[in-house]
Amino acid sequence: MKILFAGGGTAGHINPALAIAGYVRSRQPEAEILYIGAKGGMEERLVPQAGFQFRGITVQGFKRKISPQAIKENIGTVKKAISASKASKRIIEEFQPDICVGTGGYVSGPVLRTAAKMGVPIIIHEQNAFPGITNKLLAKKAKKVMLAMPAAREHFKGKCNFVDTGNPVRGEILTAQKEEARKQMGLDNRPVILSFGGSLGARKINEALADIIARSAKDGKYQHIHAYGQYGKWFPDLLREKGADLDNADNLDIREFINDMPVCLAAADVVVARAGAITLSEIQVQGKPSVLIPSPNVAENHQYHNAMALVKENAAVMIEEKDLTPEKLTEEIDKLAGDTARLREYSENAKKMAITDAAKRIYAIIIEVIATSKKH
Repeated sequence: MKILFAGGGTAGHINPALAIAGYVRSRQPEAEILYIGAKGGMEERLVPQAGFQFRGITVQGFKRKISPQAIKENIGTVKKAISASKASKRIIEEFQPDICVGTGGYVSGPVLRTAAKMGVPIIIHEQNAFPGITNKLLAKKAKKVMLAMPAAREHFKGKCNFVDTGNPVRGEILTAQKEEARKQMGLDNRPVILSFGGSLGARKINEALADIIARSAKDGKYQHIHAYGQYGKWFPDLLREKGADLDNADNLDIREFINDMPVCLAAADVVVARAGAITLSEIQVQGKPSVLIPSPNVAENHQYHNAMALVKENAAVMIEEKDLTPEKLTEEIDKLAGDTARLREYSENAKKMAITDAAKRIYAIIIEVIATSKKH
């Protein structure tokens, strides 16, 4: 079996592809897997690290605003799309895949369109409640459109062969247990708040959290794990300015990155985070009540729609970034963390939304589509 994956630009498109590829390899170690991504993209580093073969093509996304510079760049984008299609054709002819799996991002466009033209069956996976442009354009050509969130259906046009699969979630997230995690981290029975704004860090989230973390340093009410991100190295100094004695506050764990997310997430009572699709799938699997602050700087404002999917099911609170203040965030965390019945309700509702066997479902679809296409 030969499977070609295409997707990239952000970890939200790359990690699902790697999770699916990893599951395929666990079931069929002899399967040949090739990943096409953008040269210079994050995937160029992440895919080989995960042990999969990678081929890069030169491609870029369209600028949506209208300006002389944007028009000039879009002409370049069209030229790159043509050469990317030619490069994709050469790779597909060489690799001869049985199926092509797209997980979104503009790099998957030329690869999947070319594969479909060449008679290779294509399937796509949409991680968000509001689908990306590339997946919307490819949906009609796909044998299956796999959705992480049922709410995405209404945003596709025309007839599509939908199937709800969920987002593939890391095995360690599925199996991590709260009591064990707390013991491992040396945490006691006080509420644990876990907060993060992504690997780069989100300035607005850092600024809004500083007051409640500094307060915890003084009153010890919460145990707080916070990752301030690559661009947030100023954050510990801000806490000190607000009177936090970071050297002696043993209830605070303030760091740049969270490298042990399965343990930290399992230990938490309340999660404060952006509303990226994979983050939300992990929150659902672990059944964690959350305060979500969608990033306004993403395509189609998709994080807002992701967050709303949980808010509608009474599984999360949402604060839009335009409404975010330290006072508002402190109030919402206090209200949620102090209400045991509400924590239990949010936890149960989040768990009900979780799909824990997404990789298995997607693997079954891959096998089915390959088998069906070979009959024709």
